[in-house]
Parts: sequence; C-alpha cells; structure tokens
Amino acid sequence: MSKFPKNFLWGGATAADQYEGAYNKDGKTLSSADILPLAGNGRKWALSHPLAAAKKDYGFYPSRTSIDGYTHWKEDLELFAEMGFTVYRMSVSWPRIFPKANMDKPNELGLKYYDNVIRTARKLGMEIILTIDHFDTPFWATKKYNGWVNRKMIKEYLKLAKTLFNRYKKEVKYWITFNEINALLNYPFFAGGIDISKCDNPLEARYQAAHNQLVASAEAVTMGHKINPNFQIGSMIAGVVNYPNTPNPEDALSAQQTTKKSYFFPDVQARGYYPRYAQKFFDKKNLKINFEKGDKAKLFNGKVDFVSFSYYSSSDVSTDPKIKTKKNAGNFSITSSKNDGGTVTWDADNTVINPYLKTSSWGWAIDPIGLRYLLNDIYDRYQKPIMIVENGIGEYDVLNKDNHIHDKYRISYMKDHIKQMALALDDGVDLRGYTMWGPIDIIANSTGEMSKRYGFIYVDRDDNGNGTNKRIKKDSFNWYKKVIASHGEEI
Repeated sequence: MSKFPKNFLWGGATAADQYEGAYNKDGKTLSSADILPLAGNGRKWALSHPLAAAKKDYGFYPSRTSIDGYTHWKEDLELFAEMGFTVYRMSVSWPRIFPKANMDKPNELGLKYYDNVIRTARKLGMEIILTIDHFDTPFWATKKYNGWVNRKMIKEYLKLAKTLFNRYKKEVKYWITFNEINALLNYPFFAGGIDISKCDNPLEARYQAAHNQLVASAEAVTMGHKINPNFQIGSMIAGVVNYPNTPNPEDALSAQQTTKKSYFFPDVQARGYYPRYAQKFFDKKNLKINFEKGDKAKLFNGKVDFVSFSYYSSSDVSTDPKIKTKKNAGNFSITSSKNDGGTVTWDADNTVINPYLKTSSWGWAIDPIGLRYLLNDIYDRYQKPIMIVENGIGEYDVLNKDNHIHDKYRISYMKDHIKQMALALDDGVDLRGYTMWGPIDIIANSTGEMSKRYGFIYVDRDDNGNGTNKRIKKDSFNWYKKVIASHGEEI
C-alpha cells in the first residue's frame, strides 16, 4: 500500500517569465525578467543595476522568447496529462494582465490566454496551484516606484490578486501569494523589482520591501477567503537546510541564524505577527521599517492556510576561515559561475562544500535526506499542511543519435527525494502535494540558460535562442508516469 494519501497531488511547476515568451504580444509590457541578458553577457551586473541595464542593448534576452509556451501551451498540457498530472503549478505574468501602472481594468487579451490554459488543464484532470507573483514584477513598477520598496505596490498587487480571485474562483482552489518570498533578501530585483543601487540603505530597503509584501500577502489572503471561503492560500519560501559544518557551537549558531533569515517570512505569514528575533535584528542594525496603522491586524487576520517551499539542495555553514574558501553553490548560495550567473548572497561567505554529498554539474549539493529534514522542521514549526512546489535537478541533457535522452541521473535524483517524502509522511508530516521543477525544459532563472535543463520533456532550444522548440520525451517522462500511476509505490 502506498504511503502517500489517496488525495495526494502529483505534478509539476513552471513560471510565466521562464516559460511563456511572447514578451510583446497581446498588450504585454516588459517584466523584470525581460530586461535581463544571458549569463556571461552582464546578467549579474544587470540584476544590481536594472535601470541602467535597461538602457543598454544586449541583443538577446532569454525571457522574451523562452520556449514559446504562449504558443505551445496546449501541446505541453497534453504531455503533462499523459504523465498523469493531478496538479499543475503555474504563474501569471503580471505585466500581461496590467501592462501599465494605475490601470482601472485588466488587459482582457492577456487574461484570455490564462482562461484557456487554466480551463484546459482542468478538463485534463489537473488541479491548479496559481502563483500570483512569481519573479515577474512589471518593469513599470521599477521605473515608477523602485518596486516593492514603495508601499504603493500593495495596492497594485491587490488589484492583480482581486482580478485573479474573481476570474478563477470556480477553477482554482490553491493559491500562492509570492514565489520564494525570502528571495527578496538575496535577489531584490527578481523578487521585488528593486534597483538596489538606487537605495541609500540597501539592507533597510530589502526589509521594508519585505514588510510591504507581507502586508500585501495577508490582505490577499483575507480578500481571497471572502471571495471564496474554500480557497486554500499559501506562503512559499526557497527552502534550504543549513547544516553546521562541524560540532563547533559557533558553526551551529551560525547555521541557526542563517536559517532564521528564511523562516522570518513564513513566521509572519503562518503565525500572523513578527517574531521577536526580527525586531531585535532591526534594532541592532538600526533599521527603520515603516509600519502603518492597521498593519499588525492585517498580518494577524491574513494568516496562510498552508506552507510551501522549493527544495533543490542543502548548505553547509562554517565559521572557520581556513575552509571558507571552499564555496558551496545552490539556490541561495550562488557565489559565481563560469558565466557570471546569479548574485553573491549575504550568506555565501559562510557556506562551504559538504564532503558527504555529491553535486550536480552546477555545483549544487544533492541531498535527499535534507528534504526529509526540512519537511519535519517546517511542519514542526507551523503545524500547517505542506506542499513541495519545486524540486529537481538541472543538468546538461544531450540528444543522442537516435534522438533520445537517457537521463538516469534525473531519475536517480527524484527517486531518492520521493523516498524521503514517504519517510517524512511516516514521521507524521502533513504533506499534501508535490510539483517538481520543471516538467519541461525552460530557461534557468539565475543565468537565463537553456542548457541547465530540469524537464522530463526536452525542448529544442539553445542558450542563444536557436532551435525549433520541438518537444521530445526523455526517459524520465515514462518513469514519472509510472510513479504517478502507482501513487508513489513504483519508483
């Protein structure tokens, strides 16, 4: 008998800015992702200086074309259905729905695209998890407000949320307010449309933007429940297990403090108030965060229904200067890459290679047991239902002479992680669903590369945008199909 509940949701996840393309069709304007060049062509610099970068002509912008999901969506959904998906996590492109600031009405042409995608997915037997804001802040918000640093973004966001809640109140049950909300501290432009180079106090700006997003999330939860009391609206963080590198108490304390930076967000979203350690941090750093009257009540009344997270790898934390030169890479600890992808994070100085773990081709630690650890840690902390909404491995997938891809490494990675999910269920964790990242090859977020492939479905597209966009099943396609059909028994 399967250890997974009968109503467990199996599927995959994509994001509009990495999947759709069609950056100038049907009224859409630029998103934050649309102004970024490929890694190796200044992407890292552009992330920290987006207003200046937007004035440059880089020639090629990966998000503007991506894999042309805007045209191929029906074919892709049918492939997902063939695998047996019972859930599909997707997002909307905010500037496709509200191409300008202060619009009274949404762009109907943009909404019709999502009408078609959502309703077709439902007909194919899939629930939808809809992420309202998945690293797709309109670029007009950066130019007009410097993104989420400005509180006026709350009103703009709630306008988007209200439009979606009302439009899809019959089709969509599961919602996520912000993708990887804790990414705001490390990727302020991706996660908040912020040109951090224009901020006098970058640390304060990050946390002010965080407060604005937390208030917006809480107000969206309250609004959504009024529109449809059956909505399940959740939070999401980029989940990383931070191990102390040694039994040295300094390493253990540093690992704990690193973890708190991520848990700060769901602490507020799930509990409804700021934890005491956050206020202590603000005081020590002399950060002045603007709380308006009524914010505390909004946060308390707008607590989320479930907690979700992405998980790709773990991190090893050391305070020993002798070994801190051995840097770890990962979702939140990217120090560099051969193509200058990603950004240096605050915690990168303390993260080191874990000698007990193998790594992917991009240097990310492969740690299935870390997933079980994280599931238990988060569930013990919040006692709310949990969903894993991203998990996968980016690797170089190469077509052989017979036009096949034998991705045993992906099957091995996912098999080991699903085993740990089953063990976490045995531990008592209330795990409700799993949407791996991403079921089809799309451009990588940090670098804009196509060569960093996660999918069960290969897309004929290279890093420079060349290719036919033809979809080809990998070996992992049929493997995941068997996993879902057997309800997690046959892995």
